[in-house]
Amino acid sequence: MQGLIMDYPLTIQHLLERTHRLYGKKEIVSWLPNGFHRYTYADFYRRVQRLANVLQRLGVRKGDRVGTFAWNHYRHLELYFAITCTGAVLHTVNIRLFPEQIAYILNHAEDTVLFFDESLASILEGIQGELKTVQHFVAMGEGTTPPETSLRPVHSYEALLAEASPEYRWPRLDEYDAAGICYTSGTTGHPKGVVYSHRAIFLHSLALTGVDCIGVSERETIMPVVPMFHVNAWGLPFSAAMVGSKQVFPGPHMKPEELAYLIQNERVTLAAGVPTLWIGIQQVLEKGGYDVSSLHTILSGGSAVPRSLLETFERRWGIQIIHAWGMTEMTPVGTVSRLKSYMHTWTEEERFAVRAKQGFMVPGVELTAIDETGKEVPWDGKTPGELLVRGPWIARAYYKDPDSEEKFAGGWLHTGDVVTIDSEGYIQIVDRVKDLVKSGGEWISSVDLETAIMAHPKVLEAAVIAIPHPKWQERPLACVVPKPEYRGELSKEEILAFLQDKFARWWLPDDVVFIAEIPKTSVGKFDKKVLRQQFANYTLPGQEG
Repeated sequence: MQGLIMDYPLTIQHLLERTHRLYGKKEIVSWLPNGFHRYTYADFYRRVQRLANVLQRLGVRKGDRVGTFAWNHYRHLELYFAITCTGAVLHTVNIRLFPEQIAYILNHAEDTVLFFDESLASILEGIQGELKTVQHFVAMGEGTTPPETSLRPVHSYEALLAEASPEYRWPRLDEYDAAGICYTSGTTGHPKGVVYSHRAIFLHSLALTGVDCIGVSERETIMPVVPMFHVNAWGLPFSAAMVGSKQVFPGPHMKPEELAYLIQNERVTLAAGVPTLWIGIQQVLEKGGYDVSSLHTILSGGSAVPRSLLETFERRWGIQIIHAWGMTEMTPVGTVSRLKSYMHTWTEEERFAVRAKQGFMVPGVELTAIDETGKEVPWDGKTPGELLVRGPWIARAYYKDPDSEEKFAGGWLHTGDVVTIDSEGYIQIVDRVKDLVKSGGEWISSVDLETAIMAHPKVLEAAVIAIPHPKWQERPLACVVPKPEYRGELSKEEILAFLQDKFARWWLPDDVVFIAEIPKTSVGKFDKKVLRQQFANYTLPGQEG
């Protein structure tokens, strides 16, 4: 027997029309290279309709991939909705990848049109000869004439919009139609394409509005610092539009001082970005001069949030950092670390210990963890296993990749993250499979060591990598960035003494090296691959000669 429910497709068109009908007065603010731009969702809707006609004029048809190569701003948001609601596929291209990777993913996705920020034209000029499918380049800038560039054929975004009809009739779409494609950062091999359906983005957007998830609502002023070219800014622009949140986009203004200024002047209430970003802002706020009292929540993920960072933001400025976890393959949010009601009576130590974990699964996501034999590990908070997830917004394969079956075996996404799951259902990332240190047949978590080191008051950042050892197979090396005022003063002995009562002796790093900065990936995560290359021939103490 089938349910007697209307056949109503879950598409991004619903998000757009809801925004237009209910929240036309709400504001979208962008900090562009030439100053601030402000308009309303009503203005936004009218321009999205014009943009839909532009896409049609450029020959874009249902299912065609359309690329964006841009910072976070209102024009990028217009593309989020115009491309998807016409039935084409939004392809947000990571501007921080190597040029050869950018060329690869544009060709692999077979983008037909590429929209780009004028300030980024030189990157595309260097690879234009390698691009096989792009038929039009559209420059996003203030003027109505294209910039001086060798890209051909090139159009002006604003000129195309000015010439386009303001009326557009949206086609009926199926909720399983492709709406977007994002590529993994490609730390090993070529980046992998992940295709999102309208249904996946719709359900993911709805999940983010839950009070036990992120709590995106009309009352919030949201600043996604996580780039719109990285997993669609964690889905926040879609979710914010769905409920009419004011959106604040920093454009290329990514310095900690600039972001603190935006929080202060636009009265941002909820911001999102990777931990390294908030470490930088912490340094700025400690110097004073900015009023960030409006900000009550920071959503942070991409890598483990140091517990010391959680504690500092809450105790000093009353800002709660919500630890989250997800992947490009997951649209991306999978877990959020919020306290359950009865945990609020726990001691502060117990509460921070829970919040330092990556949290429990959001509604719609199912997870488990398995050992090396494929057996499910107990939820005891101690036994590690590889995390597996499945759900309605999680990929089941990579785009045009016949070799991805193992990654999605048995109907689960095998994440490559090693976790423990406690009896309350909270996961804690122990490490990536490839980043664990295997010493004498036992595993050492680089993440646990890093988190502990970054709690030292003189440390800015820390990463731990495995160094080959003739007796123990591998031993940990700690790479530490001191805070600027302590450079040249902080010693190896001070770090090891700080760790001594926190870990078993055999867990302690065999050595500590001080470096100017930790290498970062294109999305701001610690790039341990680069560190391993830098220290490939490093000799640990006691191995000399």
